[in-house]
Amino acid sequence: MKRNWVRAIEGLIVPIALLLFWQAVCSLGFVDPRKLPSPIAVGLRWAAYIAPEAPFDAAKDFAPTWIFSGEFFRDAMGSLWRVIAGFVVGAGLALPFGLAMGASDTMYRYLNPLLQVLRPIPPIAYIPLSILWFGLGNPPAIFLIALGAFFPVLINTIAGVRAVDSIYLRAARNLGASQMTIFRRVILPAATPYILSGVRIGIGTAFIVVIVAEMIAVNNGLGFRILEAREYFWSDKIIAGMFSIGFIGLAIDTLVNRLNAHLLRWHRGLDS
Repeated sequence: MKRNWVRAIEGLIVPIALLLFWQAVCSLGFVDPRKLPSPIAVGLRWAAYIAPEAPFDAAKDFAPTWIFSGEFFRDAMGSLWRVIAGFVVGAGLALPFGLAMGASDTMYRYLNPLLQVLRPIPPIAYIPLSILWFGLGNPPAIFLIALGAFFPVLINTIAGVRAVDSIYLRAARNLGASQMTIFRRVILPAATPYILSGVRIGIGTAFIVVIVAEMIAVNNGLGFRILEAREYFWSDKIIAGMFSIGFIGLAIDTLVNRLNAHLLRWHRGLDS
């Protein structure tokens, strides 16, 4: 516990130093506050963004949903919902497809060239087609997020399956294991670390894509709010929105990392 606290304090040293330097630069007038507001101004705007829209009345607002009545929480929940929906679609398609391509040399030979052509195309390039195919609203955003999550999970799943040591496969066959048993008891556990790494990367990519998608196709969410702030030249709200995205992304990555560590506690190197 003490070591965790020490690490947390060490991780805060550089951010605090940067904030102090940023505040000093703004206070001394070296930059235009309209272009780069001070951390204090950003903090005040952030507080207003997070604050509930109406004062709390205990007699009327008994439900805990009052806590989530602010503009920030509506935007955050909208973005998270799109991330989860798009990731489930993308990863749900990539996982079985990757397992099949990794286990079958024939599928790999036929499909890998197409995969290598499509993989470098960023999801942002699909924005015009997504709007043409799905219109505006959540469907094109979910489509773009699914694309962003699909390839990291697919590539890591294929790599994990194909990286299984052939010694384990031969040993299982010599012991009389069926192909399904080999897949379930040898290939899938050996590929799990790769798959979970792809999941972590895929979620991060999905969160990046959702911000871009919300700037184009929807009328709420963190990305939309940043675009709205740009239209009114609210630099402090733009930076507050950026920090909101960063902290939410950090929270998601931390949860996924801890989930991976829990699921892979049997794996060598994660025993501690």
